[in-house]
Amino acid sequence: MRVISGSAKGRPLKAVPGNGTRPTTDKVKEAMFSIIGPYFDGGHVLDLFAGTGGLGIEALSRGMEHGVFIDMEYKSIEVIKSNVQSARLTEQAEIYRNEAGRALKVLQKRESTFDLVFLDPPYRMKNGIELMQEMHERGLLNPGATIVLEFETGHPYPTECQHFIGVRQAEYGDTTLYVYRYEPAQNAVEASDENEEQQGGTLDE
Repeated sequence: MRVISGSAKGRPLKAVPGNGTRPTTDKVKEAMFSIIGPYFDGGHVLDLFAGTGGLGIEALSRGMEHGVFIDMEYKSIEVIKSNVQSARLTEQAEIYRNEAGRALKVLQKRESTFDLVFLDPPYRMKNGIELMQEMHERGLLNPGATIVLEFETGHPYPTECQHFIGVRQAEYGDTTLYVYRYEPAQNAVEASDENEEQQGGTLDE
């Protein structure tokens, strides 16, 4: 594995020992960033099931200003620290060992907000949409934020859901990517329009 593009282009990334993590392949990563970038003009990124940290590191290399890396496994945390250092991005990164749900609570208390979120949970976990909704409820997403959900092909995730507009989906063998855009204001406008229709329209019709 390596950083594909940007300031850290070509720098090697370590894998997590054992079979407990499933790093995103360079092919899928390159396709992913061609959809969501390929480059960024600042912003904050959250890599919630970071594994090797490869996705968050790639985002920082391509122009994101600051990254938060979360993982539950000690081995992953050590590998993320090593990879961030190798990419010379240490000053732009915060790395924490925590369970995803607890991490979101902590980030809310710190009043953190994000412009880009990577959700690549273990395939046994099917709670990507629930985590997205929790990020909305906790105020962790800036309007227009991009969320990339990576999951096992065949699982019936919705292409759109409340507050999240489906932008793109792509399938790569046993891996599928859904890209969502966070649009809470648009959702509120749609809800208001529905209410007006139910009430017979506005006064100035």
